[in-house]
Amino acid sequence: MASLPHLGHVKTFGNLFFGIRTTFLRRLPTTVLLLETSLTNHQCISQLKYLRTRANIFTFTEAPLRKPRRMILNEAALKLDLPQTTTRLKRFIKHYVQSAKATGIVLALSGGLDSSTVAALSTMAVGGSKVLALSMPEKETYSDPDIKHSRTLARKFGFSLKTIDITDILQTHYKSIPSFDPQDLVSKGNIKARARMICLYYQANHLHRIVVGPSDKSETMMGYFTKWGDVAADISPLMDLYKTQVRKLAAYIGVPAEIIEKPSTPQLWPGQLAEQELGIKYETLDLILLGLENFMPDQDIAKQMNLQPKLVQAIKKRWLSMEHKRRAPLTMKMEYRTVGADFRLPYTPP
Repeated sequence: MASLPHLGHVKTFGNLFFGIRTTFLRRLPTTVLLLETSLTNHQCISQLKYLRTRANIFTFTEAPLRKPRRMILNEAALKLDLPQTTTRLKRFIKHYVQSAKATGIVLALSGGLDSSTVAALSTMAVGGSKVLALSMPEKETYSDPDIKHSRTLARKFGFSLKTIDITDILQTHYKSIPSFDPQDLVSKGNIKARARMICLYYQANHLHRIVVGPSDKSETMMGYFTKWGDVAADISPLMDLYKTQVRKLAAYIGVPAEIIEKPSTPQLWPGQLAEQELGIKYETLDLILLGLENFMPDQDIAKQMNLQPKLVQAIKKRWLSMEHKRRAPLTMKMEYRTVGADFRLPYTPP
């Protein structure tokens, strides 16, 4: 069998994952080679190049295919090319704002890691004059350090910061909901997240801007967010980066150390801390999730990381059980093409 040097190094299933339609496939005894592709959008090109730098590479020659290298779950497995990552994220944000014909960006700024990183990246992408950050404290979870950190970040990166005390908004909701139970912390806390979303989208609609969300991959995979609340956004640049990766990125782009190092909290009730609720440190969680993302068996992950298999299984169970929070509303397929399933259009106009 002749070698195919024009193909270079190709990971066929990686191409398919990135939405590249195979127009011609040639079947060989041991594998399927991608001979020609057409891209659904220009971003697939950079995504494919990035995949090739991170994935195990398969070389198609006359020699038998080599067995892929086993993934090693350590800090190096999550290492980013920080200059390239920053450039790609800035380009992504800027391109979406321009394609949507928006006048700028609105985002929530809690003073925490994720929102601070998104605020900094947004400013680097489109300029501070086009970024409005909303600080939305309320009486029950008010934090002087968080307010101070938000102001420090706004001064450093040069974006606009507006403070909206949502205490009265929340009290109106509490009084208006029949049989409201103040002891139900989760339901009450979700009202806070959704009230902040309402303020964000009001400003975005009023100013003809888009909302940029702060969600990271760790919390998105674990379902650790409020549906239609803090995860609600037009774009979420950090959603494919784990929390520990966001920390590295934040340090690289100049987010102050005091913001990066403080414990994460959704600010839904007093004393709430993310790692306490999740029951695991992000350094450990991210590597477990990385293994699951790459189809590693539970036992292999537990053995490599010297963890109890039950812990890995519990993380996997929660990840899978939270899929309903990550998806758009499901519908019953009744016609030839179904919105959100096989009737999806480009996110930007031609």
